[in-house]
Amino acid sequence: MMFQAQNSFGDISGKVVADFGCGCGTLGVASALLGAEYVVGIDIDSQALETASLNASDLELDINLIWCDIKNLKWRVNVKFELFLYPMYLIDVGKMVDTVVMNPPFGTRKKGSDMDFLVAALKVASQAVYSLHKTSTRDHVKRTALRDFNAKSADVLCELRFDVPQMYKFHKKKEVDIAVDLWRFVP
Repeated sequence: MMFQAQNSFGDISGKVVADFGCGCGTLGVASALLGAEYVVGIDIDSQALETASLNASDLELDINLIWCDIKNLKWRVNVKFELFLYPMYLIDVGKMVDTVVMNPPFGTRKKGSDMDFLVAALKVASQAVYSLHKTSTRDHVKRTALRDFNAKSADVLCELRFDVPQMYKFHKKKEVDIAVDLWRFVP
């Protein structure tokens, strides 16, 4: 995913990259390894952020991690990167976000959660958003991104297969094979 973002479009190296729902930091780490100027990972799960911090540290990478819910972010658009996490808490890193990368929840348990991530990403990114969505939602994702979220373009770069193991109580099967699209959106 990150290799294609860099080698096909030049959206990683020398760029400010935000990893929404960063989890253990896979996409942020890959961005840093591909030469991102600055990487910030955002997640609601503090344990996942601890793992992301360890992963970055093990590789001697400088990745900034923020604990918050993507839906609660208030972003200033078209100004230097400022996150308003709560009414009185401001993080100003003095940079514009060029690229947002994410593997959002697919919206299977909570309908629309993937689109919550997408609308936030399109408000923040100045150049591109890379996101994974279930292939079965392809028409909806494209229509919503272009019509409702004002993306300039929405393109499926490739279709992947994800083997999702039973990780949560709400997962009913031991393992599920899901068709997933890798998207590139231009805000």
